[in-house]
Amino acid sequence: MNISSRQLAGNRVRWGRDGNKSQVRATNMSVPIFKYHPDPIGTGSVEASDTECVCCGQKRGHIYSGSVFSVEELAERICPWCIADGSAHKKFDAEFTDAAGVGGYSRPPVVPNSVIEEVVFRTPGFSGWQQEHWLACCGDAAAFLGRAGRAELERQWPDAILSIQQECGMVNSPDWKSYLMALEKDGSPTAYVFRCLHCGKHLGYSDCD
Repeated sequence: MNISSRQLAGNRVRWGRDGNKSQVRATNMSVPIFKYHPDPIGTGSVEASDTECVCCGQKRGHIYSGSVFSVEELAERICPWCIADGSAHKKFDAEFTDAAGVGGYSRPPVVPNSVIEEVVFRTPGFSGWQQEHWLACCGDAAAFLGRAGRAELERQWPDAILSIQQECGMVNSPDWKSYLMALEKDGSPTAYVFRCLHCGKHLGYSDCD
């Protein structure tokens, strides 16, 4: 197991893997449906694995590979079913996204507590280079679509580019063009893309190692 990132979060520690760990795609799409993370296999947050889940004790063919905030080390040891039904949170007090980051660390929060709980307790998170945050739009958390570089943004999500530019404070910067060119899906810097569940707008932010 490759444990690389530990960040204090109250009495919890953030357990996760390298931000540049190669993604493993699985073809079995029978994992639970997550409103705010519609394709966790495609994003690399859920992987094909014969690992036994420490929560339900079963080998269900997939394991969660994103970050976990918990007292006990749980990285790559929880199945997506135990995330979806809340049992992993109930059993280990585990959280899969920093609660303060839902809505992009806005104060006061821009989404209801029920939404924050759904994202934090019952939705697979994802691993970033820095502290991950979950974007919001139209008073609700947005759906995480995955990492992207310049090529993916221009081909799939061109409307997210302005959001990324605004998030990194480079709207009027002469360095923006070179920064955009440097974005790589599996490199550094990289972008993280979301889609609003209400207006359909694509949002994003970026970070680097």
